[in-house]
Amino acid sequence: MVARKPKVIVTRKLPDQVETRMRELFDAELNLSDEPMSRDALLDAVKRADVLAPTITDRIDADLIAQAGPQLKLIASFGAGVDHIDVAAAAARSISVTNTPGVLTEDTADMTLALIMVVARRIVEGANVVQSGGFTGWSPTWMLGRRVTGKRLGIVGMGRIGQAVARRAKAFGLQIHYHNRKPVSPRIEEELDATYWDSLDQMMARMDLVSIHCPHTPATFHLLSARRLKLLQPHAILINTARGEIVDEDALIDILAKGEIAGAGLDVFEHEPSVNPKLLKLPNVVLLPHMSSATVESRVDMGEKVIINIRTWMDGHRPPDRVIPAML
Repeated sequence: MVARKPKVIVTRKLPDQVETRMRELFDAELNLSDEPMSRDALLDAVKRADVLAPTITDRIDADLIAQAGPQLKLIASFGAGVDHIDVAAAAARSISVTNTPGVLTEDTADMTLALIMVVARRIVEGANVVQSGGFTGWSPTWMLGRRVTGKRLGIVGMGRIGQAVARRAKAFGLQIHYHNRKPVSPRIEEELDATYWDSLDQMMARMDLVSIHCPHTPATFHLLSARRLKLLQPHAILINTARGEIVDEDALIDILAKGEIAGAGLDVFEHEPSVNPKLLKLPNVVLLPHMSSATVESRVDMGEKVIINIRTWMDGHRPPDRVIPAML
């Protein structure tokens, strides 16, 4: 007798090849419209699904988990971050939670370096001038940016993505500094020629560029507080391709508006998808729509990780990307 395929409810549209494979392997219910699920729709999903496959835009909190049906045993999230899921509440209900780490590392690192160059060299400003018909010819003192080579880059969070950024930045001639809960291995430090700072305050006060690559957890909420942001030098540039909640966005807007730092490149926002209107008016900031991992390859790899986690769970084994409360 063939075992019943688990009911897998997918909350957003995924790449076609991922959805096709899910239909082959599971009793998969897809979201073809790609409209975010309402709270009521999510509640209905957790009451019916054996596996919920949400994304980072879905708020899977303790109240929602408390109303899940007894058959829900896995939340296989499509994304590396899990700050949208109450992992402790899920564990209390014996519901496993998985994510998709690793596969978006290179793409996010690429985008980080792109933002560094775009902000430092005022690329968006220059492109807008040309496209609006305002370019009247070269001038020796017009549209001056900042050289990147030789500058100090402070990386906040030296995990997979932080290290990938460091490798790229080293190739650009940047000096690598980092703050982490603990130093990376001596081998990695030597490879990257990286300097460790146990004090985030001291590192930030000395950097030309600061790039954020730590996860959003209760401990990292507003890690870059108003006080810490004021430690940055006037010529410093801040880059965030991690999570918007890590930065006190109101404080960042204030120092940008006052010209107390040179600029910022943001792919994420504190109250996403809402973007503070004050940010939109600032000339020294480049804003992107949370697209650091937005490549075809990354999205397909993320989907394949979701499938592997579900299949491993189906076979009665621990999914390879299981997240437990102690990890957060």
